[in-house]
Amino acid sequence: MSMINYASREINCKLVYYGPGLGGKTTNLEYIYERVNPETRGKLISLATEQERTLFFDFLPVDLGEIRGFKTRFHLYTVPGQVYYNASRRLILKGVDGIVFVADSQPERMDANIASMHNLYENLAEYGYDPRTLPIVLQYNKRDLPNALPIAELREQINPDHLPEFEATAVEGEGVFDTLKAVSKLVLKSLG
Repeated sequence: MSMINYASREINCKLVYYGPGLGGKTTNLEYIYERVNPETRGKLISLATEQERTLFFDFLPVDLGEIRGFKTRFHLYTVPGQVYYNASRRLILKGVDGIVFVADSQPERMDANIASMHNLYENLAEYGYDPRTLPIVLQYNKRDLPNALPIAELREQINPDHLPEFEATAVEGEGVFDTLKAVSKLVLKSLG
């Protein structure tokens, strides 16, 4: 969970972007990184595997204010999309404060969305996290594609718990910051 750095008067929060491979997790982080003030962000680190990569960077949002005199720094991570990298996925979830589940809106990716959502809940259970109390936001990505499934169908298949949800076209930045702001606010609310 969140770490408090008394020397720098910062609360460090970990946000993890989770979902199926090639769903848009990396695109979300790259878009955010490119638009965050360079003076308030850390270096973008990419850990590559043979077929996937995990990204990480941190930033200090200036518009979210302070909590009891402490600034909040967010550390953003992506997980590898392929389920066979489950050990990495689970490790990245350790100490998580909030999750963005990035779902691919294409019909042929529905099985991958469902498998990844089940995998997320299994991995959260391994650490004893309760998905009903952990801040989780769902993003329906690739809404610009002509074959994108209707939101009602996506919701029925992968959002039975009625998580906060957003439509996005991450490659264009649409919905990216709305999703980030929503999960950030839920995390800050859980700290208060």
